[in-house]
Amino acid sequence: MKDNYILTAESVTAGHPDKLCDTIADSILDACLKEDPNARVACEVLATAGKILVAGELRTTASPDVEAIVRQTVRNAGYDCNYHVEVRLHTQSPDIAGAVDGDTLGAGDQGIMYGYACWETVELLPAPVVLANRITSLLTTCREEKLISGIEPDGKAQVSVQYAFGVPERVDTIVISCQHDADKDPDELREELRRLVIARACHDVRIDEQTKILIDPSGRFVLGGFEADTGLTGRKLMVDTYGGLVPHGGGSLSGKDGTKVDRSGAYMARYVAKNIVAAGLADVCTVSLAYAIGQAEPVAVEIDTQESGYYDDAFLTEAVRRVFDFTPAGMIRALDLDKPFFAEVCNNCHFMHPQAAWEQTDKTEKLRMACAELEDEHT
Repeated sequence: MKDNYILTAESVTAGHPDKLCDTIADSILDACLKEDPNARVACEVLATAGKILVAGELRTTASPDVEAIVRQTVRNAGYDCNYHVEVRLHTQSPDIAGAVDGDTLGAGDQGIMYGYACWETVELLPAPVVLANRITSLLTTCREEKLISGIEPDGKAQVSVQYAFGVPERVDTIVISCQHDADKDPDELREELRRLVIARACHDVRIDEQTKILIDPSGRFVLGGFEADTGLTGRKLMVDTYGGLVPHGGGSLSGKDGTKVDRSGAYMARYVAKNIVAAGLADVCTVSLAYAIGQAEPVAVEIDTQESGYYDDAFLTEAVRRVFDFTPAGMIRALDLDKPFFAEVCNNCHFMHPQAAWEQTDKTEKLRMACAELEDEHT
């Protein structure tokens, strides 16, 4: 193990253009699931100055008022909604529908998904991921609760943490870009962000005299949101997951119902990895899943504990298969993916929401028992 290295992760606020597009897509999904738990939704959003385009495929008995959802979601994020909203949603392909809804519920697409957990934080996530998402969450809270005046919805954060022998030792660098009013005093903003955001977010990882803190390093961030940057669903995949510190299969999460394994598989892989680490079966765990469209069972399930496991990886993979149901129907059932709550979890990393089913550690005892049974069988 390297004795000294730096890992970096970033996050964005709920008002960031890409993330707001994710929230719009998931709000439409929620509206469909509220009326029809079996809704099939693949929704994409593109937004720029003056226009928001919603496109994709639906197969549902629900009749959501998409334009109203778009406008309310934009307002909820802190913006005026003076946009032309164009909706281009059409029916799901009958070829896909037939493959998915056969005798058993099949995967809505092929793909590779990864899940990860490690011991180094309470959330069982890498420290830079946790700190970056705490910062962006606090930026939104400080704006909504008027703890800091003159800040606007758009923002980003990036945190670099220095490690010593695998342990987070100190914060090396913090970068914050925070949209603000034109007349906001920059020195006042820096002081408020240091006191009300950085100090609160980084209370459990040391900040010292050598820590570099860069606030609005471009010098000015007045124009933001869709007026300054085009937003697109699925463009913040690393923010949604593990900050670039873990492999990613490339599939977007937001705007997709549970039959789309890009989403359900990513959640299940995280659920498995978190339970393995919480059970004390490994210090670090990466779970990879692979699916073929129309097929219920995954074509591959792999565990990688980077040699930190109590058992070898092949053994753990066998135990995991005994405890978890990796079919789309099984994942939907286990993780409540037919419930309308996706807009609640698409901001500040999909794995930083303790109420989410995939963040629970309720399978630890079953995993230990499965390992014990396998040991008996192998002796």
